[in-house]
Amino acid sequence: MAGYEETFARFYDSLTVDVDYRAKAAFLKKLAEHHGGGFRLVLDLACGTGSLAVELARLGAEVIAVDGSQEMLAQAMQKSAGLDPPVLYLCQEMTGLDLYGTVDTTLCTLDSLDHLPGKEAIRETFRRVRLFTEPGGLFLFDMNTPEKHRDRLAGSAFVRETEEVCCVWQNSWDPRDGDSGVLIDLDFFVREKGDRYRRSSESFREVAYPREEIAALLEETGFELLEVQGDYTGSPPRPGEERLVYVARRS
Repeated sequence: MAGYEETFARFYDSLTVDVDYRAKAAFLKKLAEHHGGGFRLVLDLACGTGSLAVELARLGAEVIAVDGSQEMLAQAMQKSAGLDPPVLYLCQEMTGLDLYGTVDTTLCTLDSLDHLPGKEAIRETFRRVRLFTEPGGLFLFDMNTPEKHRDRLAGSAFVRETEEVCCVWQNSWDPRDGDSGVLIDLDFFVREKGDRYRRSSESFREVAYPREEIAALLEETGFELLEVQGDYTGSPPRPGEERLVYVARRS
């Protein structure tokens, strides 16, 4: 994603080892096929370091992977070296998506849409995705819920540590204009020689929206909402669900 600098990109994979990309790719493929979607040519939007794109390619899809961070894409290209057919990587913002043709299915995972600055940016991203999706093609994505931002992230802090780096993740509530936003501050302490550490910092903002508002934006931009699930459960959302998975079809 745009704004992710060299330090975050370098250590992103080691700090997110709990994400099972192979299982996520298989789940999304099955979900798309359940709704009659094709999986020959797939767009991985906001692909980060390419872990999901690699697993999608291993499932037999031709993959176009897009991200706004050159640093993330550099990591992704190293990771996918040797894949046949190769993953096509493009450095683009979500709101500026511009492909050479259309895809069968678009995926956008790990709360990437929550990083957009507001509903206008989400609307534009949806519009761009529709433009480059085959008629009847699918758009599968996940987003945080306002409950997660309010009840879990706001005012909380997390620490992730490996042999190379310690990451301190601090969140603060930021409800501008009535939305459910959190400010996220990351401090990285990178081990150097001996007991010395080098510190670097990054900050970004995530915004969550009620399910009804996302459904309305999909309808406005030419999508039919087919299903909303709980957090990769295959079941309807439960009370207090922290992440929702949306399935939409280009009308």
